[in-house]
Amino acid sequence: MRRLLRNPLTAMGVAVVAALAALAVLAPLVAPYPEHAAGAVDPVHKLLGPSPAHPFGTDELGRDVLSRVLYGARISLAVGVVVQGLALVIGVPLGLVAGYLGGAVDEALMRVTDVMLAFPSLLLAMVICAALKPNLANATLAITIAWWPWYTRLARGQAVSVRQSGYVRAAEALGVPAPVIIWRHVLRNSLAPIIVQSSLDFGAIVLTLSSLSFLGLGAQSPTPEWGLMVSLGRNFFLTDWWVVVFPGMAIFATVLAFNLVGDGLREALDPRARRV
Repeated sequence: MRRLLRNPLTAMGVAVVAALAALAVLAPLVAPYPEHAAGAVDPVHKLLGPSPAHPFGTDELGRDVLSRVLYGARISLAVGVVVQGLALVIGVPLGLVAGYLGGAVDEALMRVTDVMLAFPSLLLAMVICAALKPNLANATLAITIAWWPWYTRLARGQAVSVRQSGYVRAAEALGVPAPVIIWRHVLRNSLAPIIVQSSLDFGAIVLTLSSLSFLGLGAQSPTPEWGLMVSLGRNFFLTDWWVVVFPGMAIFATVLAFNLVGDGLREALDPRARRV
């Protein structure tokens, strides 16, 4: 943690991530108009500019933009956690098994992974969402399907390098079962790059979810998802800028913060940096 926070940019990223998490958890308490996040409308006060009553203004239906942005943080972070968790649970074990066992198992798993990686993540997620009913749950599933192959490829590369190590050879000579070797030696010595990549990917997952919602393939109205808010407010951008700018800034801040944290983790977990 000391190595992580000694970089000012990384410390700023950690602070922003912590603030986002706190605001997401406390959204029902800090949002001035929580009913607007649930879909309630107030046409009398539509498209009001930022003011003490509505710090981020109101949208075309009179809903408080600040309240919807705060509740949007809950959605984006929750989807990020779910996608990351599922992608790691699916991708990492497959990659470790393929890299350690090699041979036909490696070939079969890597060819399937290569087929998945042949499609850009966003494009693959769009195709899956278009084939299914567009909603938040299906968007989450689509992003997970598009994301797990990256971790399979990364874990496989780490396993290939670790399996030649002396401690792995010694364990094999002692007759330690392969599952135990994979768990105790291969996985534990492959965690650093996986952790770094997952922290960097979190922002990309949030951006992908926002992109799907912007295109109408993710969250549907009245869900307060940031990409959907930008999509609904884009027609008012030239006259009522706050409807688009504030959810867009939330996306920007989230992606930037997780990228800064990922870069800091890469430096903190680098053995060469530890000796500096």
